[in-house]
Amino acid sequence: MSRHPPAALLPSSAALRAGRRRAWVLPLLALALGAAFALALAVGSVTVSAAELWRIATGDDAGTAGAIVTSLRLPRALAAAACGGLLALAGALMQVLLRNPLADPYVLGISGGAAVGALLAMLAGVAGLLLEVSAFAGALAAMALVFGLSHGQGSRTPTRLLLTGVIVSAGCGAAVSFILAVASEQSLRGMLFWLMGDASTASRPGVAVGALVAGLVACAPLARDLNLLARGDGTAQTLGVPVVRLRLMVYLLASALTAIAVTTVGSVGFVGLVVPHLIRLAFGNDQRLLLPASALAGATLLLLADTAARTVIAPAQLPVGVLTALLGVPVFLFLLNRHR
Repeated sequence: MSRHPPAALLPSSAALRAGRRRAWVLPLLALALGAAFALALAVGSVTVSAAELWRIATGDDAGTAGAIVTSLRLPRALAAAACGGLLALAGALMQVLLRNPLADPYVLGISGGAAVGALLAMLAGVAGLLLEVSAFAGALAAMALVFGLSHGQGSRTPTRLLLTGVIVSAGCGAAVSFILAVASEQSLRGMLFWLMGDASTASRPGVAVGALVAGLVACAPLARDLNLLARGDGTAQTLGVPVVRLRLMVYLLASALTAIAVTTVGSVGFVGLVVPHLIRLAFGNDQRLLLPASALAGATLLLLADTAARTVIAPAQLPVGVLTALLGVPVFLFLLNRHR
């Protein structure tokens, strides 16, 4: 009897290439995130050297530099990185769910719904966990509106979903304008800066970091089913995927990730659009690689954008959402023209 396994049991060359890609892509993205994190801690009005960063990391007293890093820069960097990962992960989930590379929480109005919920809570004087619950409810309501209104005669087409999302986003923008009009002058400036994206006021980055880790853990067992869902509902059902339950889980997960990101750093757009699409173009559409790679790349992108926002015109600061929009708008127009 031959000792060699049957040819059907041998991995294909495509599977071997995918395995080798996963072996080096994620470590490289993790290294890039580490470098961006070190840069965020080092640069600013007071430059911190590599030796001082090492002393701070090992627990030695670094004086004023240590206080600046641990009290100011570290929480802000953690919040920016975690929220970038949350938005990119939510965008990747929505793109595979809708089979549309133009889908993301900002374009489909989910970020706008979360912003409306959060601003209503702020207007009522609510803070803490209730603020995050209100943002989650707003994100979930916006997603329900988009999917409910886009289902006309026949199935939901990518164009119909996209147009419905744009309309819902415009409606959320009108609601935000109304809230700002009736808000007090004391809270108005903070609301405006928060709406444009601001990581400087993130006081609890641990919530966003924990949510990102939990989101990645929750996505890991769904990756295979999402790969099948990307081929179509009929194919996925034939292969045993519980499509209705999977869609509901992804809806809720994407809404929760978006809501936590919005309550932490405000309404930051286009991270969920740009990052997953670029990862898909570079490394393929295997969700086992795409989802964690998108989270790492999104964390790196928003961390670098936030570092630039607080250093480009220092001592003044730019809202980080302005920089992500400057990057995201031309990419969105390019994708829209490519997939028209």
